[in-house]
Amino acid sequence: MNDTFMKERPVFPLIVSMALPMAVSMLVNSLYNIVDSWFVAQISEDAMTALSLVFPVQNFINAVGIGFGIAINAIISYHLGANEEQKANLAAAQGVVLAVVHSAVLTAVCLLIMPSFLRMYTDSAVIIDLGMRYSVIVILFTVMIILGVTFEKIFQAVGRMKVAMVSMICGCVANIILDPLMIFGIGPFPEMGIEGAALATGIGQTLTLVIYLAFYFLRPIRVRIRKRDYRPSWPMLGRLYAIGVPATLNMALSSLLISALNAILAVYSEVYVLVLGIYYKLQTFLYLPANGIVQGMRPIIGYNYGAGEMKRVRQIYNVVLLMSAAIMCLGTAVCLIWPGQLMGLFAETREAVDIGASALRIISAGFVVSAVSVTSSGALEGLGKGTASLIISLCRYVLIILPAAFLLCRLIGPGAVWNAFWITEALAALISFAVYRRSLRAAV
Repeated sequence: MNDTFMKERPVFPLIVSMALPMAVSMLVNSLYNIVDSWFVAQISEDAMTALSLVFPVQNFINAVGIGFGIAINAIISYHLGANEEQKANLAAAQGVVLAVVHSAVLTAVCLLIMPSFLRMYTDSAVIIDLGMRYSVIVILFTVMIILGVTFEKIFQAVGRMKVAMVSMICGCVANIILDPLMIFGIGPFPEMGIEGAALATGIGQTLTLVIYLAFYFLRPIRVRIRKRDYRPSWPMLGRLYAIGVPATLNMALSSLLISALNAILAVYSEVYVLVLGIYYKLQTFLYLPANGIVQGMRPIIGYNYGAGEMKRVRQIYNVVLLMSAAIMCLGTAVCLIWPGQLMGLFAETREAVDIGASALRIISAGFVVSAVSVTSSGALEGLGKGTASLIISLCRYVLIILPAAFLLCRLIGPGAVWNAFWITEALAALISFAVYRRSLRAAV
C-alpha cells in the first residue's frame, strides 16, 4: 500500500479520512462501556461500586498496551515517512515481543495485588467479593488486550484506519450482545452475574485481536513482522521505552487519579465513590471520540515529521484542536441539559442521582478547554516527544487536581471536589500549549 498520501493530500480531508473511522470506533467503544456498566448496575449498586473500584486496574493494563502501542505507532510512522522500511519492520516486531512480555508480568502482578487493592477502599465483604469475581476473569485476558492494541497501532501507522474500526466495532458489538446473555442467563447461557460481564468483555477483546490477525495474514500491509527481528535490538528497545514509558504513564496517571480520589471521597461516603465511577464511565463517551481523532492524527503528524513537512505538522495540530473542541462543546451541552437522566442510568438512590447530577454540571465547565491538553499531548506523542507529553499529563492528573481536590474537600466539603476538575483543565491548557510550542520549535 502506498502511504505517501499522508504527506500529499490536503490536511483537513486527510484528517477526516483517518480520524473518522477511529472516532466512530471510539464512539462504539464508549457505547459498549456505557451499556456494560448499565447491565452491571442492574445486578446491584454494590456490583457497580465494585466495577468502579476495579476500573483503575483495568485502566492501568490498557495504559501499558496503549502507551507502548503509541511508541510503536510513532516510530513506524516516522521511519515510513523517511523511507526506512526495515527499521519500521524492526519496530513492529520488537513491539509485539514487548507486548507478550508485558502481558505476562501484568497478569501475575495484578492477580497478586487485587485483594489488597480492593480492601484499601472498602470494608464491605460483598463489594470485595464482587470485585474479585470480576477482576480475576478480566485480568486473565490481559495478553489479548495488549496484543490487540499493539496490532491496532501497527495498522494505524500504515493508514489502515478502516481495519482498526472494523476490528474494534466487532469486538464491542460482541461484548454488548453477550453481556445480557451471560449476566442474566438468557438462551443457552447459564446465569453468571458479574462474572458474565467480565467474560463477555474478554471474549470481545479476543475477537478484536483475531480480526486483526486475519487482516494481517490475508491482506498484507507494508510493515511485516518477521521472526528474525524478534532478537532484541537494544537501540530500538531503547526508543520504544523512551516513548512508551511516558505514554504509558500518561494513560496510567488517570488510574492513579481515580484511586487517589476514591481514597479522598471514601472517607465521607461510598456514594461519592459510586458517583466518581459513574462519571468516568460517562466521560468515556465524550473523550473517546476526541481520542479517536487524536489517534487519526498521530500517524499523519509522525509521517510528516519524518518527511520534514513541518508546515503540515502545524496545520494538522490546528485542525485537530478545532475538531476536538467541537466534540467537547457537544458533550458540555449534553451534561448540562440531562445530568440527572445520565446519572439515573446507573444509580438507584435519589442521593446518588442528585450528587451525580451536580457533579456533571460542575465538571463539564472544563470540557471545552481540555481539548488543548488532549490535542497537544497526542501531537507530542505522534512526534515521539514522550517526555513533553508526560509533563502535560502530570499537570492534569497529579500536580494540580489532587492538591485542589484534597483542599476543597477539607475546606468546603466533598461536594466541592468536582470544582477541582475544571480548575485543573483551565490551568493545564495554558501549560499544554506552552509545552507544545516549545517542543515544536526544538524539533525544527
